[in-house]
Amino acid sequence: MIIRTDDELRRILRDNRVIAVVGLSANPARPSNAVARYLMAHGYSVIPVNPAETEILGQPCYPDLASIPQPVDIVDCFRKSEDTPPLAQAAVAIGAKVLWLQLGVSNETAAQTASAGGLAVVMDRCVEIEHARLLS
Repeated sequence: MIIRTDDELRRILRDNRVIAVVGLSANPARPSNAVARYLMAHGYSVIPVNPAETEILGQPCYPDLASIPQPVDIVDCFRKSEDTPPLAQAAVAIGAKVLWLQLGVSNETAAQTASAGGLAVVMDRCVEIEHARLLS
């Protein structure tokens, strides 16, 4: 199901507290790093996913979604649109509840894969912006 309404977004952000951030950068100047810091400051558990790092923001970093040793609610993707279909498959495989494609990221194939796997899908939206707008 593709999420489109503020009520649906609010519910997702209120009810899902563990977020795997795919493409999280260790560079504090990068948007993914700023978003992760914001989420952590607002009580979310952030799990970095980046094969080039072992730790980001004091959290263990995993090379891929399958390597995360705990349940994940939201898979937040800071990757190019064309890179998201395999991430949607991986999100389904780990039992995530939501596939969130960041601002500027949209892919119908990824959305269909995630939806067919029972995930809610958010595309072309920033989790930080939506949280600040709806819950702060």
